Amino acid sequence: MQAELIVDARNAVGESPVWVCEENALYWVDIPTGGLQRWNAGNGHVDAWTAPQMLACIARHSDGSWVAGMESGFFSLRPHNDGSLDSELLAHVEHSRKDMRLNDGRCDRQGRFWAGSMVLNMGANAAEGALYRYANGQRSPLAAQLGGFIVPNGLGFSPDGRTMYLSDSHPLVQQIWAFDYDLDSGEPSNRRLFVDMNQYQGRPDGAAVDAEGCYWICANDAGLIHRFTPDGRLDRSLSVPVKKPTMCAFGGSRLDTLFVTSIRPGDDHDEQSLAGGVFALNPGVKGLPEPQFNL
Repeated sequence: MQAELIVDARNAVGESPVWVCEENALYWVDIPTGGLQRWNAGNGHVDAWTAPQMLACIARHSDGSWVAGMESGFFSLRPHNDGSLDSELLAHVEHSRKDMRLNDGRCDRQGRFWAGSMVLNMGANAAEGALYRYANGQRSPLAAQLGGFIVPNGLGFSPDGRTMYLSDSHPLVQQIWAFDYDLDSGEPSNRRLFVDMNQYQGRPDGAAVDAEGCYWICANDAGLIHRFTPDGRLDRSLSVPVKKPTMCAFGGSRLDTLFVTSIRPGDDHDEQSLAGGVFALNPGVKGLPEPQFNL
């Protein structure tokens, strides 16, 4: 299960990997640079585009474009082969402070796009983060669905869509919660502790759910990806050769490869030379196709 470096991307904050089956390709972002990147699994070629704001999370639109969580809200992004990128604001988010952006996000099984917000300076320890839900036709500014987070992260949905997972990766919190999720309304309820990551190595970062309903969470600062069963039991931990894995996603022709993005800290001279790269692992299980935005 040794991790393979597939792209020496040297991303400052690589995030939000999404496998696109019809292209045989992996997309992901580099948050602070606004970078959108694509790795072609057939020939290893990497394409890159730059968004007009910091780019935190992406979801494929059913029309082939992308829906993205950025600094000021949810955008439509359409990359072109000449390297240009069209962007259009879909819905504005009124943050409680000016120094905020959207963070981790993904679609639920019905195609609604969710993303959390955070204060840029994690050292401020500010619980101003909130969770937002976007679907076509919604008016902006969007209303927060849940609040009181410092760094909301780890969004995921069970295979049947009836359980939503969410974490707070800040060192003062480090917990993962599960919610009951209403398929028709898209409303989460019955929040409960799923995993207290203070009992395990690493802080909870980005996540994925496999076909067996188990929850994979990147353990930032520990160089691990943990797999938890639906009852919150640690099943296994896989390692990557960097300290700060950020988010994982299933892909490959059989959806049996786990792709992992990572951070390259600018002030950590002891960090491994591969930091900021994108890695591939054999997790021993299959994933599910990532839901597209289609509402």
